[in-house]
Amino acid sequence: MSQRDFVSADEVARRAGVSRSAVSRAFTPGASVSDTTRQKVLQAAEELGYQVNHLARGLMRNESGIVCLIVSDVATPYRSTLLRELTLQLQLAGKVAMLINTDRSDGSVNRALEQAIRYRADASVILSGLPDKSITELCLRSGQRLVLINRDEDQSGAFHINLDDREAAGRVVTAFVRAGCSRLAFANSEAGTPSLMAREAGFIAAAKEQGLDVIVERHGSTGYEAGRVVAQRLLTRKERPDAVFCATDLLACGLMDAARHQFSLSIPQQLCIVGFDDIEQASWSSYRLTTFAQPIGAIAREAVAWLSQGGVADGRSLTLQADLIWRDSVRGG
Repeated sequence: MSQRDFVSADEVARRAGVSRSAVSRAFTPGASVSDTTRQKVLQAAEELGYQVNHLARGLMRNESGIVCLIVSDVATPYRSTLLRELTLQLQLAGKVAMLINTDRSDGSVNRALEQAIRYRADASVILSGLPDKSITELCLRSGQRLVLINRDEDQSGAFHINLDDREAAGRVVTAFVRAGCSRLAFANSEAGTPSLMAREAGFIAAAKEQGLDVIVERHGSTGYEAGRVVAQRLLTRKERPDAVFCATDLLACGLMDAARHQFSLSIPQQLCIVGFDDIEQASWSSYRLTTFAQPIGAIAREAVAWLSQGGVADGRSLTLQADLIWRDSVRGG
């Protein structure tokens, strides 16, 4: 048999000496079929190399098992780690992930999603705050289940998973004050996503409660080079900060390298730094960055569990906490 030939259920039935419906029942969990018949079918299927067409079976039940993952910044460490965990959980649940990259803004996202809808995708998970709200509306109009991660829009019927970014930012202010810092700064990108802006707003509010002002600098995309640029702006000020909370670890790594190698500052003795995400690089000996670990495993498990519910799934909201991981970039940590 050539690689282009496919074994049919009818062929399995003839080899096993059973009916076509018996083959179907043998591969359907919980279906009524005798052990003897099931063993005959399984043996015949193994001999012929038969594989169940789950897509065709699902479409008969108006389910494809396809879940779209709509994501930007795919190459960043945090996003790739979340994607890895989500795809693993989806596979364990017997579902198929379809990736839609939203880095482009020329309508390609809409076209890709419309194509996924034509393949009758069951659900979509939006992993970032960048895609326009119209994307979420398109998913819901097509009858998909929808999971929104770290987005602030109000979509009834969707599952909203968010972090308590403002609470985390308050803990950073407390850590800086305990370390004896008084000139605080916040390093952000210009992406303006809900999670990044919540961290910024929470940090400013918590500092104000302590009677402290915050210098805010934003630049470019949320990456290493933006951190270096922000460092140039902050550390050339007449009253330079003695503590910086960075919206992400990549920003923090760029800022830390600039502080050390261009401005010869000692961390944490002269400058305390906290990041967010707990990417792998944060633990490297070159950084030893104090940061917040996003509960990626919990995010993925909760999302897939909700998508796997039978019947009509009610919309809900879930707020998770990020754990503060103490390392060496804050005094007294």
